[in-house]
Amino acid sequence: MSKATSLHAKFGSIELLLDVPSSCLGISKRKWHSAFLTMYCSRAFLSLPPSSQPKDTKATKATFLSRTVSYSIVSVESVSVPAINGFEVDQKGLTELVKEKNLNQLLELGGVEEVASALKTDAVHGINGDDADDIAARHEAFGSNTYKKPPTQGFLHFVWEAFKDITILILLGCAALSLGFGIKEHGLKEGWIDGGSICLAVILVISVSAISNYRQSRQFDKLSKVSNNLQIEAVRNGRRQLISIFEIVVGDVICLKIGDQVPADGLLLEGHSLSVDESSMTGESDHVEISVTENPFLFSGTKIADGYGRMLVTSVGMNTNWGEMMSQISQDTGEKTPLQARLDKLTSSIGKVGLAVAFFVLVVMLVRYFTGNTEDENGNKEYNGSKTKSDDIINAVIGIVAAAVTIVVVAIPEGLPLAVTLTLAYSMKRMMVDNAMVRKLSACETMGSATTICTDKTGTLTMNQMKVTKFWLGKESVEEEAYSSISPYVLNLIQEGVSLNTTGSVYRPSLDSQIEISGSPTEKAILSWVVHGSKINMEEVVKSCSILHVEAFNSKKKQSGVLVKRKADNSIHVHRKGAAEMILAMCTSYYDASGIVKDMDYNEKMNFEQIIQGMAASSLRCIAFAHKEVPAEEQVEGDQKVVLKEDGLTLLGLVGLKDPCRPGVRKAVEDCQYAGVNVKMITGDNVFTAKAIATECGILRPGQDMLGAVIEGVEFRNYTPEERMEKVEKISVMARSSPFDKLLMVQCLKQKGHVVAVTGDGTNDAPALKEADIGLSMGIQGTEVAKESSDIVIMDDNFASVATVLMWGRCVYNNIQKFIQFQLTVNVAALVINFVAAVSAGQVPLTAVQLLWVNLIMDTLGALALATEKPTRELMEEPPVGRTAPLITNIMWRNLLPQALYQITVLLILQFRGKAIFGVSDKVKDTLIFNTFVLCQVFNEFNARKLEKKNVFKGIHTNKLFMGIIAVTIVLQVVMVEVLKKFADTERLNWGQWGVCIGIAVISWPIGWLVKSIPVPEKPIFSYLKMKKNKHPR
Repeated sequence: MSKATSLHAKFGSIELLLDVPSSCLGISKRKWHSAFLTMYCSRAFLSLPPSSQPKDTKATKATFLSRTVSYSIVSVESVSVPAINGFEVDQKGLTELVKEKNLNQLLELGGVEEVASALKTDAVHGINGDDADDIAARHEAFGSNTYKKPPTQGFLHFVWEAFKDITILILLGCAALSLGFGIKEHGLKEGWIDGGSICLAVILVISVSAISNYRQSRQFDKLSKVSNNLQIEAVRNGRRQLISIFEIVVGDVICLKIGDQVPADGLLLEGHSLSVDESSMTGESDHVEISVTENPFLFSGTKIADGYGRMLVTSVGMNTNWGEMMSQISQDTGEKTPLQARLDKLTSSIGKVGLAVAFFVLVVMLVRYFTGNTEDENGNKEYNGSKTKSDDIINAVIGIVAAAVTIVVVAIPEGLPLAVTLTLAYSMKRMMVDNAMVRKLSACETMGSATTICTDKTGTLTMNQMKVTKFWLGKESVEEEAYSSISPYVLNLIQEGVSLNTTGSVYRPSLDSQIEISGSPTEKAILSWVVHGSKINMEEVVKSCSILHVEAFNSKKKQSGVLVKRKADNSIHVHRKGAAEMILAMCTSYYDASGIVKDMDYNEKMNFEQIIQGMAASSLRCIAFAHKEVPAEEQVEGDQKVVLKEDGLTLLGLVGLKDPCRPGVRKAVEDCQYAGVNVKMITGDNVFTAKAIATECGILRPGQDMLGAVIEGVEFRNYTPEERMEKVEKISVMARSSPFDKLLMVQCLKQKGHVVAVTGDGTNDAPALKEADIGLSMGIQGTEVAKESSDIVIMDDNFASVATVLMWGRCVYNNIQKFIQFQLTVNVAALVINFVAAVSAGQVPLTAVQLLWVNLIMDTLGALALATEKPTRELMEEPPVGRTAPLITNIMWRNLLPQALYQITVLLILQFRGKAIFGVSDKVKDTLIFNTFVLCQVFNEFNARKLEKKNVFKGIHTNKLFMGIIAVTIVLQVVMVEVLKKFADTERLNWGQWGVCIGIAVISWPIGWLVKSIPVPEKPIFSYLKMKKNKHPR
């Protein structure tokens, strides 16, 4: 038997043994298959007969290998394959494959397509989204696309935080001592009342504070869930559809485009010009190129910087690096806004004054007590030197300390931070209803100070519902019914250019069903025009060519291109699509309707520019198509970099897309302008389209001087810094702008002292959104990069919602000012009354429990009542609040000082002459003071509703919460006086005494009405003091 015959026999055996179709084997089985092939071949060679060995006997002896026959029976079918829920791949292997970017292992597995097969995924049509069992099996095998969050802070955490307040701790200490000595002296039945009352009041204050903070924390958690719930475009059942990021499963096919966040770890199935920003994972700012052959690995949390593609999801949730990172990051609800920082300073200043007064009262009362100038209820001296019991001295000192500490409690306006928290939380909740999701708290209040809004055109001022209404072929406008007269060759080129040079898709489940078109509004409009207008089968067009290279669209180039190879004749063609002027500049010839190519000289180019300008002046967006066949000698070979032709193209045609203005946008623009806010439009469209839309929206007015009001981005860019600063305020419209131009304008406006709000939706808008005082991204068309760079997301992409956000911003600021005015009135009155009474009479008229009750009314209930006022049209009648405007304005001082003075006067009269006037005991007199003081605050709460308007009752019926809080406060006050006598240290009042208290309190309404007639200077009061200091330096 010859060597050849023997080998032939062996390989024949191999062929018989290994006649197993590879397509029916999974990844694990194919590895066994490969191992068996290697072993069998080795043994086949080793078992060759001696005749086939070399003839040299010496050599044979030395090198002869034993011809021991070894038989191995391997059954391929019986190999057990570890499979999870029927999937031929495990999660650990997939996770490591992507994390380690192991390209060799991926190739061993058979590439991305084989991984998709192992995951039971069709690489083109995706998974079966209607099969609930399949989705459940994927969840069970690979987990869900959610990550564990650190445990949220419970209610007890907020109780503990409230307990940490030093004044509360001192009061509790005093209460405990008072409780101990009281029980010792008077027994449990009577002795617990003083200390127990303080304890209960303190617990009530702590509880209300903890509940408010706890509810706010829950509110932030809810908003966080909404902001994290991204909508992702997935392919399921062959159809592109939007699904929640939390619904993504391993095996899903996800569509990615510029600006998207990669929602899970995965492998690239196909992509064009795809590059990814991995800085969120690696910290490196350089973009990473992603390709199917060299680097197909995509990581959750990274951003698509350029291009587009489709990915296969291999790991979700906690199996990704991003999931592990996010599970360790807790939501920061402790963010301090600028207004909160300013209020902290104000609180600190008021607290210092209160501390000084309390300390002075403490010293005076201790001196008066130890010098024998104080008397008990029976008129006896409280301190008689050595005759006084030590228990009585300690009780008296505790009472004095408690009174002094309570003055501090009343003086420190803890309600200010609470009011800001409440009004911000309330406004955030209401703004969600009005289609605005707040990502950064500070934006709520900053928006109230906005002086300029720089807005996009498409989708913000317009509806973003594009439709092709004009088509020019050559220099002729072609109506839809005349498409059949167009040269079939030219029509085929247009169809090819539209079908292959697009990021959109066309899906038709069956011949009887409707065609579904997905993509951006512009892509959808053009695809719809070609599919419905020329009745083409896009699938056939796509199958007839193979795509060699793609230049994806971005806002800088304003065009996209594709290099394709026709399968019929192997010819290579370039197709370009984009802004009409950009494409026109690349063309040297054009097709007419007959399919004849004509040269395009300077005059012809001018004719086409006039056609473009004519369409633009009719508010149409102009898109051009161009084509060029690449000669054989210019075709790129091998690994050379492909660069698409940018000159010598032939113009195929022009289309005009109509995007109507949003209903109500003109009124919203006028509202902003009426409120003193300048609206500027910054768009990538050409200057004629921009001017037409701006006029339609009311940004440009008829008869307005257009010189300097409408410019192009390149012109603004080329100004000197001095020219830019000089002209920036006059600009109303900037056309053909790049993201850099938008950033430049924001920087110039900020340098001029403006508070700038900017809208943006693209990835390249991120720098301008970050630079602006308030970044407003679009919820529908906005990319994830834009949303993450913004402060507020406009959920419906509507400019009217931007105007609503402006009104809410002013409302937040206004509500805070109302509460400050209300609180300062109480602070001033309480401090002065206690101070004067302590110094003159040696005792404070309001007990610790009563002062804590007042504190609760003004701090918590008052904050809740005034901080939840809804925005009114009146807010838009005022100019914007300046960046450095004082928090307490002259108007507020005018309103609060007369009220405080009135309260101080009345209560001091009651303190010193109340017994004589009403003929009552000290206990009743003190109750009258307490009751009158509380009712004055209740009635003054109405005055605080309007800072300038005299009619404080306007719109009160719409604020049910306000009326509810007023009712609750009055009911609780009646209970305090009439029922909880021992607890509140009060006496019951008769109807006449109640009438006197209410009558005194009601007078605060006419006082409020009268003082609002007093004019105030615009310049802040304290600025005059600063001027004097500057004039007389030491």
